[in-house]
Amino acid sequence: MEIKEIIKANKTILAGMFLSFAVSLSAQSPLNVKVFQSQKDDPVMKELPSVQLTSDLETENNLINVYPGIKYQKILGFGGAFTETSAYNFMQLSEPQRMKLAESLFDKNNGIGLNFCRTHIGSADFSLSEYTYVKDEDKNLKSFTIDRDRKYIVPMIKAAQKYSKDLYLFASPWSPPAWMKDNNNRIKGGKLLPKYYDTWAQYFAKYLSAFKKEGINFFGVTVQNEPKAIQTWESCQFSGTDEGVFATKNLKPQLQKAGFGDVKIMIWDHNKERVLDRAKESFAVPGAKNDIWGIACHWYSGDHFDALRMTHETFPDKPIILTEFCSGISKEGPNYAASNWNDAEMYANEIIGDFNNYVSAAVDWNLAVDFKGGPFHNRGGGCMAQIVVDAANDTFSLQPLYYAFGHFSKFIQRGAKRIGNSCYNDLLKVSSFVNPDGKIVVVVLNKSDRNMMPKLRIYNCTASVKIPARSLTTLVVEAK
Repeated sequence: MEIKEIIKANKTILAGMFLSFAVSLSAQSPLNVKVFQSQKDDPVMKELPSVQLTSDLETENNLINVYPGIKYQKILGFGGAFTETSAYNFMQLSEPQRMKLAESLFDKNNGIGLNFCRTHIGSADFSLSEYTYVKDEDKNLKSFTIDRDRKYIVPMIKAAQKYSKDLYLFASPWSPPAWMKDNNNRIKGGKLLPKYYDTWAQYFAKYLSAFKKEGINFFGVTVQNEPKAIQTWESCQFSGTDEGVFATKNLKPQLQKAGFGDVKIMIWDHNKERVLDRAKESFAVPGAKNDIWGIACHWYSGDHFDALRMTHETFPDKPIILTEFCSGISKEGPNYAASNWNDAEMYANEIIGDFNNYVSAAVDWNLAVDFKGGPFHNRGGGCMAQIVVDAANDTFSLQPLYYAFGHFSKFIQRGAKRIGNSCYNDLLKVSSFVNPDGKIVVVVLNKSDRNMMPKLRIYNCTASVKIPARSLTTLVVEAK
C-alpha cells in the first residue's frame, strides 16, 4: 500500500473513532424522565419527582428495555362515546360544570386529551329510548332529521370541539328502522332486507350531511355495531360477506355520491375472538380491500391479543381500532356506577395488550353516566364510565377509569408510533411509544402485590424507577 493510501486510511479510522467517541459522550448526557403514577389506594394521577437517565453499560438485571429504532403502527388517538346517555347527563349540569367536564375529558393540559370518539346513528341501548331519523315506510328518506340528536348529542360534541381542535369522530348504527328489516323490529337482531341496502346506505350519507351542517365532520363509520349479536336492545345481524357487499356495493358509492368519499369504512365492530375470521370473510368480497379502510373490535369475549396480531399480519395495511369496551355495573352501595382499581387495571391491561398487538386507537364506551350507570333502555343494567354525574348537586366525579385512561391519552400524541420494548418480569405489562415531537412514552402496569424497582434502559442509559404494587406508571423521556 502506498504511503498516501495509508495516511488516507488512517484518517478514515481516526474520523470513525472520533464520531464513535462523540456518540458515546452524547449517550452519557443525562436525559430527564418525568414520572406520573396512580395506585390502588390513590388512583388520582400524580406527577412524581423526575429521574435521570445516565450512562450504564453494565446492568443486566431488572431491566425494562426500550428500542426507539424499532417502530410499529401509527397511533390515531383515544376517546369514548358520545352516547345519548352521556350527552343527557352532560346537559343536566349547569353551563360552568359542563365546560369543566368537557375540559376534563378533552383538554390536553387540564384534562386527559381525548381526541378519537364515537357516536351512534339512531338509538343505541344507551339512549333514553328507541328512535330513528325518519318516519315509518319513508323509503325516499324525505322526513330525515337529526332533531333528536340536536337536543343532547350535538351540544356535547360542540363543547368537546372547544377543547380538542383535532377531534376525530366515527359513527356506528345499532339497527336500521324496523320497516327495513326482516323481523320488522329494531331489537332482537333480524337482518337488513336486501331491497333496502341502498336506502340504508343513503341514510348514512344523510346523517353525515346533517351533522356537517352543524359544523361536525366525521372521520369514519362502522357498518354495524356487533353484527353477530341478537340483543334485547337495538341490533341487526350481518355476516362477514354481508358487510363486505354492503360496504362495497352500497355504502361506499353512496358516500362518494354525497361528497363523503373520504369517510373511512370499518367492518366487524364486535368481539376479538372472531376478528381474523370476519376480516377474511369481508375482504374476500371483490373490491372490499379498496373500499374498507379498517377493522373495528370490542373486548367482551376476552383478551385474544394474538388474534389481533394475526389479523395485522394477514392484512398489514388495515388499521385495527378498539371501538368499544366498558366495565359492567357494580351494585355495592348507592353509587352503582363508581369504578374501583380492579376496573382501572382491566382498562390498562386491555389497552397495553391491544396496542402491543397493532391496535391504532382505543375508544371507551359512555363518556359519562349517572349513579346507576345510565340512563339506558331495553337492557337489564347499566355500566361504569370514566365520569359519574350527580345532576342533583350539579357536580361530577372522576373515576379510577378516568385516570387509568389518562395514563395513555394524555401523553401519547396522534401520529406517535409504538416502539419496541422488553421486560424482565411478566408481572409488569409495558407498552412504549415515540411521539412526533421525539418524546418517548412508556406505560407500565403492575398488577401484582409486589413493589418493583426496575431500571428503564434506553440509549445505553438507565434510570431506576419505583413501580409500587397495584399501580400504573407513565414515564415520559425528553427528546434526545
